[in-house]
Amino acid sequence: MINIFEVAETNEMIEKENLDVRTITLGISLLDCIDADLKLVNEKIYHKIYDAAKDLVATGEYISGEYGIPIVNKRISVTPVSLIGGAACRTPEDFVSIANTLDKVAHEVGVNFIGGYSALVSKGMTKADEMLIRSIPKALSVTERVCSSVNVGSTKTGINMDAVKLMGEVILQTAEETKEADSLGCAKLVVFCNAPDDNPFMAGAFHGVTEADKVINVGVSGPGVVKTALEKVRGENFEVLCETIKKTAFKVTRVGQLVAKEASRCLNVPFGIVDLSLAPTPAIGDSVADILCEIGLEHAGAPGTTAALALLNDQVKKGGVMASSYVGGLSGAFIPVSEDQGMIDAVTAGALTLEKLEAMTCVCSVGLDMIAIPGDTSAATISGIIADEMAIGMVNQKTTAVRLIPVIGKGVGETVEFGGLLGYAPIMPVNRFSCEAFVNRGGRIPAPIHSFKN
Repeated sequence: MINIFEVAETNEMIEKENLDVRTITLGISLLDCIDADLKLVNEKIYHKIYDAAKDLVATGEYISGEYGIPIVNKRISVTPVSLIGGAACRTPEDFVSIANTLDKVAHEVGVNFIGGYSALVSKGMTKADEMLIRSIPKALSVTERVCSSVNVGSTKTGINMDAVKLMGEVILQTAEETKEADSLGCAKLVVFCNAPDDNPFMAGAFHGVTEADKVINVGVSGPGVVKTALEKVRGENFEVLCETIKKTAFKVTRVGQLVAKEASRCLNVPFGIVDLSLAPTPAIGDSVADILCEIGLEHAGAPGTTAALALLNDQVKKGGVMASSYVGGLSGAFIPVSEDQGMIDAVTAGALTLEKLEAMTCVCSVGLDMIAIPGDTSAATISGIIADEMAIGMVNQKTTAVRLIPVIGKGVGETVEFGGLLGYAPIMPVNRFSCEAFVNRGGRIPAPIHSFKN
């Protein structure tokens, strides 16, 4: 039973501590839209998504009004488009037509983003996969709400270095195609190792082929709530600290479970998972970096940062997993730079570097996220950064990702404004020594020895 004290406590979290449900994401299978006729594929995709999602935004607004819980985003994820378009698409431009259809229906049903313009190529690429990947720069430049992801590695298969090399080129080309908007297209493109099938967070969301025809996934967030709770135990030992984070994560996740169940009931769609990640925003007081400072660091990036983040991530998972019948997605702490004011402050102060962020990704939930780098960074260097991050995910049996934004025409010392939840970011320096010979070897980095568990 929920008592009146818990109701009052949750209201205070919402009003004063930036507690929100970050997203309701409706996953939709497009496997029944496959056809050899591209025009028919686009028509089927449009009607399948429209019929499934026409009430999604209204449902989110109803739940928000009924329970007083802010629901920031309503989103859609679909089956990776490289699988859906494979029979009909003959050129990258054919895939772009599907991106346009996704964008059109996203606008018409009113969602913020639609994810799934994706390819899964951890072991190799089909012709359709390669065409979709090569179409990404154009697709992201001519659409507004489409998000794209490519999974290039896994613990079971190793790292597809041909795909890693290609993605370095694609990211740079996407930056060029969207340079008039400060290379914003790259903010909608993420490269994964061990991508989860049930991720409600963009830009990496897609509807896995093992999922039901439709499913509701919810992503919660509450960095401000955790920070406020930790302020009350300042100076206490680690046991008290950990217990406080666990209890707070439990309360935050219960809110997500409530919203997920209600959305499932209203839409008559099965409940999938609650992703209990701490996802920051540019709002003051809604920062993962500020939590790390409250734990005892002068700035994120100071010695002890990786240990503090590991502690935070683990306690969030331990507390949240008891609050929902199904926890999934990424679940833990996100460390995007542009979306977290505390991270921005740490970079500006010189406390946080790209290399330290990479170390932090060994223990957080995602990876190198929303990091602006100089626009003259080479494709090979971007591929090398991707390869490093994929190796962390592969060896540690965890999801890692890269969302780099080479801002064309800007360099270290400048900042770039993305707006809204994407925030702004200082351009971070990148190691200038070459890895071109490494990236150009081609082929696949084998899976680690501990992957053989069959």
